[in-house]
Amino acid sequence: MKTIRQINLSPEELPDKWYNILPILPEPLPPPKDPEKGESRLKNLSKILINECLKQEMSQEEWIPIPEELRELYLQAGRPRPLFRAINLEKRLETPAQIYYKAEFFSPTGSHKVNTALAQCYYAKKEGYKRVTTETGAGQWGTALAYGAALLGLKCTIYWVRAVYKWKKERRSLMQLLGAEVYPSPSPKTEVGKKLYKKNPNHPGSLAIAISEGIEDALKNEDTIYCLGSVLNHVLLHQTIIGLETKKQLEKIGVEPDIMAACLGGGSNFGGFTLPFIGDVLKYKKKIRFVACQSEVAPNLSKGKYEYDFADYGEFTPLLKMYTLGHKIRMKPIKADGLRYHAAAPIISLLRHHNLIETVTYPKDERYVFERAKMFIECEGFLPAPESSYAIAFAIDEALKAKEEGTKKVIVINISGHGFLDLAGYREVLKLK
Repeated sequence: MKTIRQINLSPEELPDKWYNILPILPEPLPPPKDPEKGESRLKNLSKILINECLKQEMSQEEWIPIPEELRELYLQAGRPRPLFRAINLEKRLETPAQIYYKAEFFSPTGSHKVNTALAQCYYAKKEGYKRVTTETGAGQWGTALAYGAALLGLKCTIYWVRAVYKWKKERRSLMQLLGAEVYPSPSPKTEVGKKLYKKNPNHPGSLAIAISEGIEDALKNEDTIYCLGSVLNHVLLHQTIIGLETKKQLEKIGVEPDIMAACLGGGSNFGGFTLPFIGDVLKYKKKIRFVACQSEVAPNLSKGKYEYDFADYGEFTPLLKMYTLGHKIRMKPIKADGLRYHAAAPIISLLRHHNLIETVTYPKDERYVFERAKMFIECEGFLPAPESSYAIAFAIDEALKAKEEGTKKVIVINISGHGFLDLAGYREVLKLK
């Protein structure tokens, strides 16, 4: 019998519920709270976030139904997505390990972000909003929200971290083709942005600053609501469709993972991929290692402090208990800019606090991870997003370790997106001519 290279699900096997880990966490998730001074941020939440998403944020129901109309949009966006076995890569490495990768790059906009963008735009439309605002770092989230807004007839405004806005012209064009208006952040369009822009028109920006701009814009316009692409509980909830599909696919071939890994900036792709499996570890005491792959530029989960902090630079959000480097921190831009965020999602942070998640960090110059990505491309033929190169680097390193030890391991990673609109970054770091 031939070795299985690709495991697929039929449209009928598309999950009809999201998985909510909140009810079975090792301890209750610390709630958001107001700072000691200043106006209440908690009272503003209903003006910032979609009501249905707020309900999902602290729901104690383990399973949240996915509306049928939204499942249709998921099907249109190409779900369920394949799970591949990296047989060629395994042969190149001469490893006894098995490597599997979830193909979130099979997405209309090239990343997993579509999973929550469609959900948030669906609920925003139902609640009568006309426009959505957001931030974006690497650009995948902004593109995904522009896509969701276009399909559901909403206007979309995106504040994009300036350092990335400058070099990803093609992705900017894609957002604009989808009807979005896109501004480099910090911008002169908001009070938060204006102060920083005035001091330095070439300020590289950060996700924390762009989040503040998106929130401020939404607060000033009654027909507008803000959408966040990572960190919050409801975003990770929507992304669990990735892990739920992966569970079904592994069950189809009778494979149990030993290690699951994904890159981590704020935590949406890592959380969506691993939370259904972490639930099994908590419930049934299964033995799986979960590894978050990060950059030395933003090692929030490995070097941050577990404490209350704002999710944004301008302090519009309530305080969230997270592993954080500080919401005012300056971080050097990298090509995998989706990883450059000061804090990790509260759910992921709590699980890390209980030693259920490991971390690995890779050098800030990115050459190491991009060389690993090049090996992956040569063997498997798919071009990953720069962020996903970190998970690929880990999988290769772990497979080589298995070779040295002579141990059989099943390594499963999530490739959160493709890199077709990131070639300039690969070219610069790897010095391609």
